[in-house]
Amino acid sequence: MKGYGKNYPLERVQSYESMKELWEQAASQSGDKIGVKYVSGGKIVGKTYASVFDDISALGTALWENAVADRHIAVIGKNSYAYLLVLMTGLSGPGVLVPVDKELPLADIINVLNDSDSEALFYAAKYEKWIDEIREACPKIKLFICTEEKGLPDAESALNAKDKCGFEELLAAGRYLMAKGDRRWIDRKPDIDKLRLIVYTSGTTGNSKGVMLSERNLVSVVYYGLQIENLKLESCLSVLPYHHCFEALGTVTAVHSRACICINENLKYVQKNLERFQPEYMFIVPAFAERFYKKIWETVRKQGKEKAFKRLLQISDGLMKLGIDKRRTLFKAIYEPFGGKLKKLVCGGAPLRPEIGDFFNSIGITLVNGYGISECSPLVSANRDHFNDPRTVGVPMPCVELSFDNPDEDGNGELCVKGPIVMLGYYKRPELTREVLSEDGWFHTGDYGRLNEKGQLLITGRKKNLIVLDNGKNVFPEELEGYIGRVDYITECVVSGLKNDIGQEVGLIAEVWLSDESLERLSGEGLPVAKKENGLFEHESREAIEAR
Repeated sequence: MKGYGKNYPLERVQSYESMKELWEQAASQSGDKIGVKYVSGGKIVGKTYASVFDDISALGTALWENAVADRHIAVIGKNSYAYLLVLMTGLSGPGVLVPVDKELPLADIINVLNDSDSEALFYAAKYEKWIDEIREACPKIKLFICTEEKGLPDAESALNAKDKCGFEELLAAGRYLMAKGDRRWIDRKPDIDKLRLIVYTSGTTGNSKGVMLSERNLVSVVYYGLQIENLKLESCLSVLPYHHCFEALGTVTAVHSRACICINENLKYVQKNLERFQPEYMFIVPAFAERFYKKIWETVRKQGKEKAFKRLLQISDGLMKLGIDKRRTLFKAIYEPFGGKLKKLVCGGAPLRPEIGDFFNSIGITLVNGYGISECSPLVSANRDHFNDPRTVGVPMPCVELSFDNPDEDGNGELCVKGPIVMLGYYKRPELTREVLSEDGWFHTGDYGRLNEKGQLLITGRKKNLIVLDNGKNVFPEELEGYIGRVDYITECVVSGLKNDIGQEVGLIAEVWLSDESLERLSGEGLPVAKKENGLFEHESREAIEAR
């Protein structure tokens, strides 16, 4: 099967027609299994798949009673069990879920709420101070629900609420209605081709774009994504914010695999929760992989074991080539800070340095990276456990077609994607939609790339970042930044075009940032190093560089 690895068949995945059916399968087939864990009052709380499904049904029923279940429902806040319930209820309901970036300032939150036509808002307690302003600025919102409101659940108050109630009260109202025989939520028939999720690619006023995803988009990306990437593991730590499409759909894949979703409520608790929950896998962005990678090497160097560790890596890689896998034994001590059971890191959202992927694979924590974009629900391709090359972003999902628009002499062209994962369009932005989505369903990603001889996808640059030199040569700065970034003492790198006095790009310039430790070491070797002032480095002007 070209593109999927020689003699490496696709994974067998249980089919499902809708998000509602996925949860029905999970509750009926694995109802007694713990599906979610989170910390409350300093203690770990475990919820079975059956009880989570009951909570989803109760929440959906209460929203139906309040006449907002089939409307646009926004949610903002940190990761929590309440947020997860809103997420799953929204994705499996008849309405449209609008996750809002929790880091946005008030003006941009209001912009997203109004642009999305949201009629209900779930919010964490920290946003209570802004609710009066939001209520005044967003007249379409009929119901405000604080996901952290204290007090005893009161079904009656939630049923009689004018425009505001607590989350537990809303759940109690839903349970009360279901006990009375209300089956409006349970018996409804899903329409998977309708809009189900709006993901905003930017919250800035005037520039925000709401990516419209249908339930078919969401069902397809999980079903076909699991065919190329095996996630048959017992537990995951949910660390990325739920408003990120990557993490939101990651939780859905966990439900399909019947893994336990362990909720990390704050990034500062990642280390503690790794030890507490002992997960087997995580969805991460490259910044996490970089942090883990540097922390491991920092610990090794402090212990004075760098040379021995490098030798151990060589031995392990050599044994692997002979079909002997001793990684979990050789590197056992490394796993302890990760909880001791971590087996896989699923990485996306930005380019990954290949050597980091190689490193984790060498120590027995499989790192698989991929390529995606919100407009594609958000996954297009991914590496596979036994067909894994971190220099690529893996193989395309079996449901998609790829093409490369206007390829250059090296075969690099703008990546275009077609298939059931491609968005419906941008919400209320038909002109912008037509710019990127053709009438016959091809989405123009704005990224340049090509397929290698094995059918693996390489992303070589971003269309808007392309540098065209005066000799006609196209240069992708991301490729050069990747090469330069492999130098161990360079922490960041930006490559840009060097222009002459008439605006032609006649050369390239690379600006690099070095760690303080590296600066001291390099200065000691007699190399000229820029003086650091207020966190910035003095450097020559562009005119001086050109003159030289």
